[in-house]
Amino acid sequence: MRRVALDRLLPIESNLPMKTFEQVAELEKRYLLGTYNRYPIVLTRGKGVFLYDLEDRRYLDFVSGLGVNALGHAHPRIVKTIREQAGKLIHVSNLYYHEYQGALAEKLCTLLGSSFGNARAFFSNSGTEAIEGSIKLARLAGHRAGGEAKCRLVALDGSYHGRTFGALSLTGQAKHRKGFEPLLEEVTFVAQNDVNALRAAIDDNTCAIVLEPIFGEGGIYECSVEFLRECRALADRHRAALIFDEIQCGLGRTGTMFAFQGFGVTPDIVAIAKPIAAGLPLGAFIAKEEFASAISPGQHGSTFGGGPLACRVALEFLAIVEDEKLLENVNKVGAYLHEELKAVAEKKAAAKEVRGRGFIQGIALEIPARPIVDEALAEGVLFNSTQDTVVRFLPPFLLEEKHVDRGIRVLKKLLGKKRK
Repeated sequence: MRRVALDRLLPIESNLPMKTFEQVAELEKRYLLGTYNRYPIVLTRGKGVFLYDLEDRRYLDFVSGLGVNALGHAHPRIVKTIREQAGKLIHVSNLYYHEYQGALAEKLCTLLGSSFGNARAFFSNSGTEAIEGSIKLARLAGHRAGGEAKCRLVALDGSYHGRTFGALSLTGQAKHRKGFEPLLEEVTFVAQNDVNALRAAIDDNTCAIVLEPIFGEGGIYECSVEFLRECRALADRHRAALIFDEIQCGLGRTGTMFAFQGFGVTPDIVAIAKPIAAGLPLGAFIAKEEFASAISPGQHGSTFGGGPLACRVALEFLAIVEDEKLLENVNKVGAYLHEELKAVAEKKAAAKEVRGRGFIQGIALEIPARPIVDEALAEGVLFNSTQDTVVRFLPPFLLEEKHVDRGIRVLKKLLGKKRK
C-alpha cells in the first residue's frame, strides 16, 4: 500500500503544538468570544495535586478546575477507564440502553440514603442543565398539584445557579443578570437565612424553593440549619419542591457524599455535576418519587447526557472515593485547612474571616482578591477569587497537610505585602 505523508492528511498549522503563551493567547483572542478573563498561563499536563505549564513549571492546585478535578489530575484508574471505554463505546444517544447509565443512577440514589426514599435520576451535560431540568420537573409537579397558577419559584439573594435563562433567573446577583432581561417571571428572591422573609415569600402558588446549601461563586456562605429546616417545613406545607443545588458543594466536597447530609435537612430534588465524571461533562438531578412521577416520556431529554463513557467514568470516580477513603481525607485535611486559614485571618490585617467546611472554603479579605491570585502564580500556587474580595479554596480530595502548609505560606507572604 502506498504511504501518504502525514502532512498531506493533517493541516500543519492547526496540529503543531503551540510553543509560546503569546501564540495560544493570540489564537483565542482572534477566534473565541471574549467571555473569559483568563490568567496568563497555559497549562499542559497535571499529576495528582499539581499542574504544569508550557515551560514545565509546577503549580499546586487549590482550584481543581472549579471543583471538577476532585481526584486531582491523571488519576491512573480514571485514565485506564477512559482508555478502555473509549475503545469500546463512547456515545449511542438515549434512544438505546447501555450498561452504565442505570448502574450509575442506582449508585447515586443509594448514596442519597434512606431519608430520600425512592428516587430517580436524570443525566445532563452540566450543572446548569441539571438546574434547568429541576425547574421543569418542579413546575410539572406543581401544575399537577395546584393547576397552572402553581408555578412560582423562590430563590436566594447572592446565589448562583448557572448561565442559561432558567438558571440565570434563579441567580440572585444583578451582575450576572444584567443585559439578559427579561428572564423567567414569577421568581422571588429572599435573603439567605432570613426566615421571616422566606415565610412571606412562599404561598400555595409556590412550586419550588431553590438554594445552594453553601454559596460557591457567591462567596462561601452557608445556609443555617434553622433556615433549611424552615424551607423544608414550608415546602411540605405548600406542596412545593425543595431543590438543593449541590453542583459545587456536593459529591464529597463538604466531607459527606451530599452536602445536605451534613445539615440534616433532606431536599426533594438535588442537582449535581462538577466532579461526578472526573472532568468529563456530566450533570444530574435526582428527585424523590413524588416529583419524579410527574414527568413522562418526551417531556425532557438530552442528546449527550448519560453516555456510556461519562457514566462508566462516574462509576469509577465514586468507587475511588470509597476505596481511597477520600471523604475521611476531606474531613481531616479540610479541618486542618480551616484552622490554618483562621490563624491567617487572626494575624493579617488584610483578612477578615474564614467560611466554609471540608474542601469548599474561603477567606474574606479587606482588599481585592484578584491581585493575590495573580501574584500566587509566580509562587507556583493556583488560588481562585470570587465576589471580588474572597480567596476560594476548592482543592482536590487528595490534598495533604503538607500541601496546605505550602499554600498557607504563600498566602501569608502575599497578604503581608504593602499595597497602594
